[in-house]
Amino acid sequence: MIVVLKWIGSMTLAIMMFLTAVDVVCRYILNRPILGSMELVEYMMAVAIPFSVAYCAFCKAHVAVDFIFDHFPKLVQKIIAFPIKILTLLLVLVITWQSYLNIIETYESKMTSAVLLIVSYPFVIPMAVGMGVFSLILFNDLLPGVKEKK
Repeated sequence: MIVVLKWIGSMTLAIMMFLTAVDVVCRYILNRPILGSMELVEYMMAVAIPFSVAYCAFCKAHVAVDFIFDHFPKLVQKIIAFPIKILTLLLVLVITWQSYLNIIETYESKMTSAVLLIVSYPFVIPMAVGMGVFSLILFNDLLPGVKEKK
């Protein structure tokens, strides 16, 4: 599952970069920007970011500021880390739950983009999926006896 999210997020990011580069060239060289390119990039960000967050959590690659935390004894680090992981999991679960509610609300509102009139609700779904996978990864990290992936 996580490999699928990685590839979808990566390909979406590549398409975003290509679209932005082509739009800049068309805008400044040909004086003809791509109509709706900003909307497309915004929608693609709604896919790339949550999938990337979940993949980073899976790889344990998130940025951490440990300049004080690393100087604590290992026991204190473990004691502090557990409640932080619980709070993070709770926060991500709330984000996941609200994202699923947002899917229903966006679907019922029939909301579309301003220029291209693209229906919005399919682009809310990746946020819920990405945060759901992220919460599963966080929950897995809390389980004792689960070996960390190197």
